[in-house]
Amino acid sequence: MQSSEAVRRQYLEAMGITLWEQRNAIAPGISAPPSDTGPAWTVLEEAVRSCTKCALHSTRTQTVFGVGNRRAQWMFVGEAPGADEDAQGEPFVGRAGQLLNAMLAALGLKREEVFIANVLKCRPPNNRDPQADEVEQCEPYLIRQIELIQPKLIVALGRHAAHSLLKTDLALARLRGQSLSYQNIPLVVTYHPAYLLRTPSDKRKAWEDLCRARTIISQAATP
Repeated sequence: MQSSEAVRRQYLEAMGITLWEQRNAIAPGISAPPSDTGPAWTVLEEAVRSCTKCALHSTRTQTVFGVGNRRAQWMFVGEAPGADEDAQGEPFVGRAGQLLNAMLAALGLKREEVFIANVLKCRPPNNRDPQADEVEQCEPYLIRQIELIQPKLIVALGRHAAHSLLKTDLALARLRGQSLSYQNIPLVVTYHPAYLLRTPSDKRKAWEDLCRARTIISQAATP
C-alpha cells in the first residue's frame, strides 16, 4: 500500500505541479482530534437513518450520513451517494472517492481529519441528478451537520453541492475562484471528483481551487 506522501506526490505530479510547489502543498488548519458533539449528533444520525420524507427511501440500500471528524475545520460536500456508497453506507468510497482521498493527501490532509458529506443522504436511482423536492427534504440534515461541526471552510464538490448551498443556478465556471460563503463560513467551489475522472485535463484547475481553499483557511488561522 502506498504511503500518504507517495499518494500526495503522485497526484501532484499527475497535474504537472513542480517539485517546489509540492514542498509547499501541506495544508494548515488541520483540526484537533475528533470530539463528540453530544446527543444532538446521535439524534441527527438516527433521523437520517429512519428518514422517509422523499421517495428515495424506497430504493436505497441504506442512508449515507457522512464520515470524518465531527470537529473538522475542512468540510467537503458532494452531490449524492452512488452505488458503492449506497452499498457501504459511506460517502466517496468508489473511484471518485479514491481521487478525493488523493486530493486530500495532496493537501497534507487525511480523510479522518476532515468531514465528508453529500447534499442527499440516499442514492438516486441509476445515479441520476438530484431532484428539487429531494434536495428540499434532505437539505436540513446537511444544514444541521454544518451547524454541529462548525467548519472553518466548506468545499463544494460540483455544481449540485454549490447550487444547494449557495441558492444559485450560476454555472460552476462562474462560481470557481469567487469569494463565497455559507452562513459566514468561507466556501470554495471546485469540480466533483467524478467529473475529474471523466475530464482529467481539469485536475490542474481543481488543484488551483484547493490551493485557494488552503490559503483561506491559513488566513483564518492567523491571529
